[in-house]
Amino acid sequence: MPKAEGRRYDFLDESAIDTGALETLPYNGRKQKITIDTIEFSAVCPYSGLPDYGRIVIEYVPNDRIVELKSLKYYLISFRNVGIYQEEATDRIYKDIKELLIPKELKVNLRYNTRGGIDVTCEMEE
Repeated sequence: MPKAEGRRYDFLDESAIDTGALETLPYNGRKQKITIDTIEFSAVCPYSGLPDYGRIVIEYVPNDRIVELKSLKYYLISFRNVGIYQEEATDRIYKDIKELLIPKELKVNLRYNTRGGIDVTCEMEE
């Protein structure tokens, strides 16, 4: 039997996602769309135990708050060792940002790196 056959690494459950890291700043400006873009998103596939990497783009029109970027970085890093399916990660990020900011508009796009010859993009918008 090959050494890698059936091998898995431990991962954390969703309770490890650190929503407590998220902070906001007041916003009193006119209507504008804010786009946050990073290629450094990672989580763990709970089926295989292997890491998933991707690019996340968060677009929103603020109401009266904006997200503090360092806090967002810590929040996103907290996914790194969490076993979560790609679609559920997108849903969770969308839900957490929506609860935090209560924005006028929100879109979360998570495009995962090619894996097994398959590209996956998950997107939620309201």
